[in-house]
Parts: sequence; structure tokens; C-alpha cells
Amino acid sequence: MSLIGKHALVTGSSRGIGRGIALKLAESGVKVAIHYYQNEAAANHTLAMVRERSVDSLIIQADVSRPGDVRRMFNQVRDEFGKLDIFVSNARPELATFYQAPLDITLRNWDMAVDSQAKAFLVGVQEATRLMTEGSRIIAVTYAPSARTGSWQPWIAMGSAKAAMESLCRYFAVALAKSGITVNAISPGLTEDSVLNSLPQEVQNLARGWHESGWTPMGRLTTPADVGNAVVLLCSEGAGWITGQVIAVDGGSSLMDTVFPLEIQQG
Repeated sequence: MSLIGKHALVTGSSRGIGRGIALKLAESGVKVAIHYYQNEAAANHTLAMVRERSVDSLIIQADVSRPGDVRRMFNQVRDEFGKLDIFVSNARPELATFYQAPLDITLRNWDMAVDSQAKAFLVGVQEATRLMTEGSRIIAVTYAPSARTGSWQPWIAMGSAKAAMESLCRYFAVALAKSGITVNAISPGLTEDSVLNSLPQEVQNLARGWHESGWTPMGRLTTPADVGNAVVLLCSEGAGWITGQVIAVDGGSSLMDTVFPLEIQQG
């Protein structure tokens, strides 16, 4: 699918899901601004991979939890690109900065999650739309179960922040509809090369086994490339009538019901 001549900013694109999105956009001919916070080496590696796809790019450093940094990031995009067609809000801080149980979480950790997600998206969309015209796309990478479950206890801050991002998508979708700009969220399933890799190896192995056993009907975890493919689809001209939606990219895992063990459900 060709998006030749378009310009995109993907936050948190030095590695993981963000890198997968940046590479899929580059394969479609999009010039991508690669954002990172601390890992410049990883950003340079993504840059090299993008250039292997015959697309030029640039690197931007910013702490998205700081509104001033977010505004500076978009000013740099304006200076380099002159416009913006695609904004993907994906950046997430390291697990240690927000990962605490509900009764233990500090306000500092809570603020890190909310500031890096909901607040960063709010400011980011306000800035992005100054550079956008009709047909542009805004996409938030979220995690839909955050809004309806509570079992992953140390995820409370990030889960709440991701749920707020999904709510913001709906409000912005209405606000920007007359401008011809769509706003959607993508909710990946448990993804390789993502937050999963921050957890102990035993936890990673259990998670992969769980999903491969059938709790993801398609029999594997999500990959960054899967998420990137979904972003490209939402950025296509044919997706111009889709806005304000949360799209699950999870191989069907969100369809599963835990009321009975899997072997009983499958008859």
C-alpha cells in the first residue's frame, strides 16, 4: 500500500512496537520522524533500517511527559518536514517508572504514566493539527483491556492512562471530523519486543505458552510488524470513513472468555 510523499511522526519509534510502525510506514513510502527519549543508539539503528527501505528520515529526542518537549518536537517536525500527515502516539516510559500495585503506587509514578500518555497525547494532537490538512491521520497505541479489567494490578497507572487516551480519541475524532482528520486507537495484544521483554524470563515463557495454547486463537503473540500493518491500513485513503474507533490487533485474544477453562470451551 503506497503512501508515497506522506510525512509521519511516530513517538517511541527507536525500538519495539514503534519501530515496527516506522518500518511499515517507510515500506509504504512515508518519510518518518523517529522519536526517542534516552536510547540514541536504538534510534540510529531504526534510522538505518528506514533508510534501507529507500526512505529518508530524521531523529528527534524528547521527553513526552514534558509538554515543553512535546511542543519542541513538533516544532522540529515543522522545520524539517514543513507539514505532517500522520501522527502516531506510541511512546511509553520504562516499566520501573510506573509499575506499582494500586495500594502502593506513588503519585510520582501515577503522574509519569498519565503525563507520558494522556497528557502527551492531548498536547501532541493540539500541536499536530497545526501541521495537518484534510486526509491526515492521528493514531494512539493503547491497550483496550485497561478500560474494562483490573486483574493486572501493577498496571493500574498505565492502564488508566491508556484508557484516558482512548477516551481522548473519541473527543478528538468529533472535534476534527469537519477538518477531514481521523483519530483512532490501536489496541495490540501482548506483543513481542515490547513491555513483555521487561518482565522476568519465566513470566515471558508463561505468557507465550498461554497464548500459543489457544488463548490467542491465531496461536501466537502479536508482533510489532502486525501493529505496523494496522497503522498503514488506517492511514490509507480507503480508511477515511473510520474515526473514533479502538481497533484490536491481537489475533483474536480479546474474543476469549475466561469463564471456563479453554478445553471446556472448545468442546
